[in-house]
Amino acid sequence: MIELVNRPAVRLVLVGLLALALQTTFFADLTVFGVVAQVMLCLAAASGVSGGSERGALTGFALGLMFDLVLSSPLGLTALVYGLAGFLAGYIESLSVERPWWLSAAVVGAASASATIAHPVLANWIGLEGWLTVRVLRIALVVSLVNAILAPLAVPLMRWALAIRRMERLSPPPEIFL
Repeated sequence: MIELVNRPAVRLVLVGLLALALQTTFFADLTVFGVVAQVMLCLAAASGVSGGSERGALTGFALGLMFDLVLSSPLGLTALVYGLAGFLAGYIESLSVERPWWLSAAVVGAASASATIAHPVLANWIGLEGWLTVRVLRIALVVSLVNAILAPLAVPLMRWALAIRRMERLSPPPEIFL
């Protein structure tokens, strides 16, 4: 049983289901300046920070697909946006050699802001009217600040969920040696 729980896919599903339950119950009622905190998006960006762009994209897509199953938006839209957020966070994090905690929080915040803006843009692009308003900028600002505050908790959680070892996390990215 322990070997089953130690697999990254099982850990990701467990963390994702717990975060989805918190997102749809507790955080749906908890608003900051009238904006709902996006915990699933925070975990998608944190997976990119902790595991790199490829793991971030795959994990973000999986978390977004979980969230899509409870939303009324088109299936796959949130999965695409969260996958892009995970990829972007992993790519930005790979550009730095040193990785202090505050830089990880800033990267999670920036990826969250870009995903929050990209979501209504893509929704408008596929024909859903009314999603793209000026209010999106305020929402992106609040979501990025909340996710940057949650990042010091989310990054180690996603490091555990993706089973990233210490030496793998501390090694420099392979792009440096090219």
